[in-house]
Amino acid sequence: MDGFGDRQQAIQPVPQARIREKVDACMGRGDFAGAEKALLYWLGEARAGNDLRGELMVQNELVGHYRKTGDREKFLQSAGEALRLMKALEFEGTISAATAYVNIATAYSAFGENERALPLFERAESVYRQCPAADRALLGGLFNNMGLALAALGRYDEAFRRYESALEAMGGVPGGEPEMAVTCLNMADAVAARDGMEAGEAEIWRLLDRAELLLKTARAPRNGYFAYVLRNCAPVFDTYGYFLAAEACRREAAEISERA
Repeated sequence: MDGFGDRQQAIQPVPQARIREKVDACMGRGDFAGAEKALLYWLGEARAGNDLRGELMVQNELVGHYRKTGDREKFLQSAGEALRLMKALEFEGTISAATAYVNIATAYSAFGENERALPLFERAESVYRQCPAADRALLGGLFNNMGLALAALGRYDEAFRRYESALEAMGGVPGGEPEMAVTCLNMADAVAARDGMEAGEAEIWRLLDRAELLLKTARAPRNGYFAYVLRNCAPVFDTYGYFLAAEACRREAAEISERA
């Protein structure tokens, strides 16, 4: 028994890498319905095959998916399942668990529930700090998203410390430029919120220039994820009058989608 019923039959693992590739391709085309359909199919396959690790992976993907589509109720369901699976698998102190905590916390933050997000970010940070071999990209994602939650709560000094930590971590990751660009844009938003557009103008422009350069020179694969980042960056550039940068993001995202 594992807490999910009598499931003693042999495990038939689902192809996690192939699932991620399929979802990434759907996201590159902006096909959210196709991504959800694929994830729900493989969730059923993981359950039928007694593959708890596969279930956890798919539920984590669904958490991110429902964050992007704005479906809070489905997000809560997948988040609850992911947390239960981690407990059943005794994964709660692992890197996998920390990554799931960040994913769930980021979704809470996206739904405006930053107070609920912070304890999960802190749990993830505690796990990562106890694992010296933790991937720098994971640390970069944690600090960037934790910075967003702190900025939303008006805790700007703490937010900027996290953003700087995110830039430092991703600076050592090959192909980490898209994430660094996102962090720079988040920092620009935080400066505008803290200081106002006029007082923060010079710093905002510096951050926008850096983000634009990072996206132009990125060594990251031009895949569905990169297209997703570009689409999210475009409206931020528009907000600050960087219309050419916004149009370049949209154009490249469209080109990636056409090749997907």
